[in-house]
Formats: sequence, structure tokens, C-alpha cells
Amino acid sequence: MGLQDIESRVRAAEQAAGRAEGEVSLIAVSKVQPLDRVEAVLGEGHRVFGENKVQEAQGKWPAFRERLDGIELHLIGPLQSNKTRAAMELFDAIHSVDRPKLANAIARIAQEDGRCPDLFLQVNTGEENQKAGVLPADADVFVAECRRMDLPVRGLMCIPPVDEEPSLHFALLAKIAERNGLAGLSMGMSADFETAIALGATHVRVGSAIFGERAYG
Repeated sequence: MGLQDIESRVRAAEQAAGRAEGEVSLIAVSKVQPLDRVEAVLGEGHRVFGENKVQEAQGKWPAFRERLDGIELHLIGPLQSNKTRAAMELFDAIHSVDRPKLANAIARIAQEDGRCPDLFLQVNTGEENQKAGVLPADADVFVAECRRMDLPVRGLMCIPPVDEEPSLHFALLAKIAERNGLAGLSMGMSADFETAIALGATHVRVGSAIFGERAYG
């Protein structure tokens, strides 16, 4: 596959769902990818990227941003409270706001610095013990708490359980977002992004299908 193939599939899924072309943002997930692969995707004109770890992104993206305009960075992995300020300085959006303690830290720093990235609140739609995110039953309260802190909540994010039908989780996330007046839905990855688009995703997170398999180690 590759970037052009995935972009074509995103556009086709938009059309099939009766949505406007370009309504869905394709986040190229560049975590643990060699710099030459990232450089190649940048060379094709893509500018929206996702990273899982603040430290890895700090070592990768400032140099690219010195050379290229328009790069948009999204943090899609878990955020430790002690890395909050660094994340807010580097990323344009944080998709993993998953607990009140983190929301409070973001609000405090936003007040101090006078700026804040766009925020997506992570919902643990599968209610998995090992996974981050607020439970669906607690999502409305968490949205309200973040709004009381004047945080720029743009939408919700979820990662469905690997052994369950993702459409059920995408539909649940969309329902929670709708009743809270949130337009953004960060959902869908390499294996299921077309299903996510059909159910309202505004941001899909695709990595290996664009860059190739990751080389951990």
C-alpha cells in the first residue's frame, strides 16, 4: 500500500458515506518509523502526523518543522502528567486526555501559557481494565468538567478491543459525542478506518498501511 492508496480509500469512504470530500483528516502515524520513511511521506506532500510518545516526537519533529511549513502533529498515545507541558508545546492536538488529573494539568498550563492544543477525550468504550480512558457512563461528566475548565474539547477518541466488532464501539462513541455537542471523532486505524468513516470519524489514525511495518528494537 502507501500514502496515495490510503488517501484514495479515505476519499472513497467519504463519498460512500455521503460526506464532503476532505471532511476526514488522515493522521499518518509515524511512531517508531525510520526518518527516511517519514521524509518520503513528507515528500509526497502529507503534513498531518501522529506520534505516541512525547520524547520520540521531540527528537524527530523540530528539525522537520525548521525546513517545512504546515506540519500538524497529533499526540495519539498516553500522556504522563509530567510530560504535559512538553506535549502542549509540541503538539497541535492531543487525542488521549483520559483522566481528570491530566485535564487539570492541561488547564493549569493553558492558563499560564495562554494557549492550548485541541483536545480529544479518550473513552474506554470496551471497558477494558488495561486500557486508558473514561468509562462510557462517566464520559458526559468528564466532558462537562473539561468545559468548566475552559479547555478546547474538539471531540472524543476510542480504541476498540481487538477481538470485538469495531463498528459497535464507533457507534457508541458517535452517540456520546452527539449528545455532548462534539463534532470531532478520532477513531479508526489501518484495519477499520473505512468503517469508522461510515460511522462519522473526522480523524483516522493510519500507520503501517502508509509507512510499512514498524521496526521495533
